[in-house]
Amino acid sequence: MKAARAVPGPETVGAFQAKTELSRLLRQVRAGKSFVITQRGTPIAELKPLAAAPKKSGWGDMKGKIWMSDDFCDPIDVMRDYMP
Repeated sequence: MKAARAVPGPETVGAFQAKTELSRLLRQVRAGKSFVITQRGTPIAELKPLAAAPKKSGWGDMKGKIWMSDDFCDPIDVMRDYMP
């Protein structure tokens, strides 16, 4: 019987090291790696990839979700007194 391979957990990084090497850590997070940030040996935060990257909004995102009546731009009857 084969022994189960241990799945490596997140790497531990001290707060000072995380501060000085944040750019490098973020590149590794983007590649899928996770880190636990410690302060004096106590875990205080986790730096990990987002579950799903937020979708950028673009033109046409609401197509089919918004409806406007055909008379949307017509003058409102109660405003006729104020119009020239």
